[in-house]
Amino acid sequence: MADDEPVDQKKYLEERCKPVCVKPLFEYQACVKRIKDDETGHKHCTGQYFDYWSCVDKCVAEKLFKMLK
Repeated sequence: MADDEPVDQKKYLEERCKPVCVKPLFEYQACVKRIKDDETGHKHCTGQYFDYWSCVDKCVAEKLFKMLK
């Protein structure tokens, strides 16, 4: 009898939380579109990227920690 591999609930919850964070995602996508023609490499969208994932992580944390034992 083989052991079942544990399922990573965080990945599942991230997918469920992404629709909650649509506004930061749109801001990130708008930034990427704005700077796509920058050839100097000085412009970036790091702040918007981290804002989006911070929103996702906050949503996940509320649900994930309830599931942990």
